[in-house]
Amino acid sequence: MSQAEQNINPENLEETLDPNAQTSQEIESQNEPETQPSPEELIQIEKDKYLRLFAEFENYKKRTTKERLDLFKTANQEMILAMIPLLDDFERGMGEIQKSQDTELVKGVELIQNKLVGILDSKGLKKQEVKSGDPFDADKHEAITQIPAPTEDLKDKIIDIIETGYTLNDKIIRYAKVVVGK
Repeated sequence: MSQAEQNINPENLEETLDPNAQTSQEIESQNEPETQPSPEELIQIEKDKYLRLFAEFENYKKRTTKERLDLFKTANQEMILAMIPLLDDFERGMGEIQKSQDTELVKGVELIQNKLVGILDSKGLKKQEVKSGDPFDADKHEAITQIPAPTEDLKDKIIDIIETGYTLNDKIIRYAKVVVGK
């Protein structure tokens, strides 16, 4: 006889073999009379369930409506982000073209640039208004580098704008890249 067989107690064996055997606690709980809720209490419980479900559904409708509006506002964000470098190129190009003597060329490029800016503006794209001397705000600007401030009043202020920042429907999609005085 192995050691495992010797450790088996006949009393333990009977308990594990009889799945219908009830403990004394189960028998006592069955002997206690069960109290059924009154019909008024049942109605109140069902009303409570209904009100909770109704409130949950109303919250669901509000949340999905808000999510849908947010999706429509930012649906073309990727396309607009891809067009921002084009705006930068137009600005750099306009700086060079204005040095030219050909006024008709300047007017034509300005017309195209203004149409592009107008279209993007109608979609919610706005240029951040940043100028030299403005205080640096880490929530709106990205400091590329810090240089010694030429004057004491330019400490912790923007000295130069490297790249323009943009917002789409009041959400920053590209931070203005700036040089800050220290």
